Amino acid sequence: MAEFVAFVMLLAVAAYACGGGTDYGAGFWDLTAGGAERGKRPRWLIDHAMAPVWEVNNVWLIFVLILMWTGFPVLFQTVFTAMWLPLALAALGMVLRGAGFALRKPSRRLSRRRLYGAMFAIASVLTPFCLGAAVGAIASGRIAPGTEASADAWATPASLLFGLLTVAGTALLGAVFLTADAQRFDAPDLVGYFRLRALGSLAAVALTAVGVLLVTRVDAPHVWHGLTHGAGLALAIVSAVFFVATALLVLRGRTHWARFAAVGIVGAAVFAWGLAQRPYLIPTSLSVADAAGDSQTLIWMSVVSLVALLLVAPAVFFLYWLDTHGELEPLTDSDLRRTGPTRGDAVDGD
Repeated sequence: MAEFVAFVMLLAVAAYACGGGTDYGAGFWDLTAGGAERGKRPRWLIDHAMAPVWEVNNVWLIFVLILMWTGFPVLFQTVFTAMWLPLALAALGMVLRGAGFALRKPSRRLSRRRLYGAMFAIASVLTPFCLGAAVGAIASGRIAPGTEASADAWATPASLLFGLLTVAGTALLGAVFLTADAQRFDAPDLVGYFRLRALGSLAAVALTAVGVLLVTRVDAPHVWHGLTHGAGLALAIVSAVFFVATALLVLRGRTHWARFAAVGIVGAAVFAWGLAQRPYLIPTSLSVADAAGDSQTLIWMSVVSLVALLLVAPAVFFLYWLDTHGELEPLTDSDLRRTGPTRGDAVDGD
């Protein structure tokens, strides 16, 4: 039962990495868009693309925390005790990012829009970096039950490279999805703009991934063995195949399919990491069995997880489908001013 709950938790982590990572990536490109005039068009697209779904992506993170806290309390205590600082910074970043994005658009003063925009953009880089650094600390086995809070637990080459890889991955997702959104919103100038950034992000992901692998071989031998054998190796290869497919699809302008390939890169990489750690949640000090909570609790957690997978997951994915097919686009001023009958409305006498 514990293994099933752990698998569902890994599935939720992958969903958050892909869904939330796309939003963080949009914030990264918001940060690098330039001044108010030069960055006006990219930020316009980012606002319109993110608005319908940015809040729902946090559902996956909440699900992960509930599973972790209830199903594996020892893991929760260990992680949040030893790495409270980066995780607190990540939580602060989530709050500031959401507040900045929500308040920027309705603000009338340029100074306030700049302030809220800076909050949103900076937090969109800070949060994934801190979360990636925490994952790096877990993978390298720097923490264990009883570990006190210390920079030695997470401020290591492995953790910092994991953080950089996480930021690069979010930038890739954001650029690929924004390229597709630019095509959907009929903005050809932004299609080329974000396509170039998607290709640059692919290069950044490749470089940081090589760095992570080199460091993992030394600092995390158990994870390295898992990534070079069995299911971990197979998923790492799948991620590499999706990487090549994404590059080809972006170059050929197949933006619709490029989104799926980019999600495949991140999703397969997350599963490769999770399976490479087996049978540990924290190599090599805390196994799934040792971290598991009460058996009755795990049974109910399994029931709740199945309900969520059967009911919540399809609803969220349907929301994603509606968004990517342009069904959730906000009304424009011209839409609101229009008084005549719209297409499909009944006309008197018909």
